Amino acid sequence: MRGLPGRSYGVLSGLATSRRVIVEIRDTASFLKYYESVRRRTLAVAACVPEDRVEWSPGDGRFSPGDLLRHIAATERWIWAENVLGLPSRYAGHGSDLAEGKSGVLDYLHSMQDETARIIAGLSNDQLKAKVATVGGVEMRAWKWLRLMIEHEIHHRGQLYSVLGQMGVAAPPLYGLTEPEVEALSE
Repeated sequence: MRGLPGRSYGVLSGLATSRRVIVEIRDTASFLKYYESVRRRTLAVAACVPEDRVEWSPGDGRFSPGDLLRHIAATERWIWAENVLGLPSRYAGHGSDLAEGKSGVLDYLHSMQDETARIIAGLSNDQLKAKVATVGGVEMRAWKWLRLMIEHEIHHRGQLYSVLGQMGVAAPPLYGLTEPEVEALSE
């Protein structure tokens, strides 16, 4: 396991270096099913953003809920979808000029993610295995790049949970149970 220099990670470090576990995307249909489930969970959190706090930011240079949702939408469509087609990224930011107000931001998110899903649905399994250039110029298999798209969305959904918490707004538990409920149900 790689980590901070000089830091021990105990027994797990040996296990992590002796085995390499890879989650591989082998076909677009199964990937799109997973992508849809990730989208549903993101939309459930996005629905909790109060209309009057869409552009509220926890501090200078920090993303507002609107920024986070526009960023997810724009990067998936204009970076990931373009790159898996063998095209350069066309990301132009996540500003409020793309969409304003809660309904506008959610419509933009739906629109960009629907376009992204249509593009991915059109990929052949051979295209998933082909190498593509990422926005940073790194070459990797398209399926690996799409896997990073999911990680990116989940990362920003986590930020959205944090921003809602700072606002004092309750958000849905990720899998239907809160942490205290999980603790109470555990032995």
